[in-house]
Amino acid sequence: MGAPELQPIGGTDYPTTWVQFLDWFHSEQACRDYLEKLRWADGLICPKCGASSEVERISRGRLICPACRHQTTVTAGTIFDKTRTELRVWFAAIWYITNQKHGVSALGLQRVLGLGSYETAWTMLHRLRRAMVRPGRELLHGEVEVDETHLALTDRKTPVSAVGRKSNTTKALVVIAVEMLQPKGFGRIRIQQIANGDYEHLMPFIKESVRSGAIIHSDGSAAYRKLDDAGYGHRRTVHLGSDTPAHESMPGVHRVAALLQRWMMGTHHGAVQPSQLDYYLDEFVFRFNRRTSRSRGLLFYRLLQQTVMTKPVTYGKIVEIPKKPGN
Repeated sequence: MGAPELQPIGGTDYPTTWVQFLDWFHSEQACRDYLEKLRWADGLICPKCGASSEVERISRGRLICPACRHQTTVTAGTIFDKTRTELRVWFAAIWYITNQKHGVSALGLQRVLGLGSYETAWTMLHRLRRAMVRPGRELLHGEVEVDETHLALTDRKTPVSAVGRKSNTTKALVVIAVEMLQPKGFGRIRIQQIANGDYEHLMPFIKESVRSGAIIHSDGSAAYRKLDDAGYGHRRTVHLGSDTPAHESMPGVHRVAALLQRWMMGTHHGAVQPSQLDYYLDEFVFRFNRRTSRSRGLLFYRLLQQTVMTKPVTYGKIVEIPKKPGN
């Protein structure tokens, strides 16, 4: 086994206050230097030939691989790739986003940073949401509640007529998994949009979210009956005809569902579109799983770490290629 990863230190590896943040990232070069240390702590890894070497500069922002002479930049291949927004603004956005406990809307980010357009703020947020899923993150374990719920969304592209209905909202089906702590409390969560609440749609989510051998606590739905065959323990609670309300017998998923709906209405004012829903779910999971963190500076550091490991995405792809519900 390799040596354990050293924990970053506040005030040394990341700023702990806004004043310190301003002092550290006062220029574009300061931001590039910080990204280099974050991305290539053990030396430049060439994106073309894969060789590892000391960083060699040929200009203020361009680097060159000594082995194959390929030129690159610290932002190439990351969510900052080809951005026209200064790194100082990106850093300020990440600091602001991670310091707001309940998140921010694109309009709020535009106002705080003084951005020229709403689209710029919206795109920045969507790029950062893609960095909120850490590669190789640990699966949920122990006892895990799993259940589905519907979220009410207003689809602007294909609006639903309110004629004969109570509203013009559409229902998006999502599945929620919550680690249950003993003797009480909730651990980490996972949430994903799914097309249907049957076995074929639920099992891929469970396998990608929950460690084999964990105990899945579900309702009486037939969709969960083959969990034993898939390597999971299974505890069923049939709510139909029970004297115990569902929110008491399965408090984890009901509490998270209520918080999620409140967050979407309170922070995003019901503006989340079905085609982009999964990325908002990723942000909610990122925030919920770090709700007990005492250091907002460390959250800034962790998200910035993930931005240099996340592939770039253009505005066109964000708008035109939605993330599909799990299948």
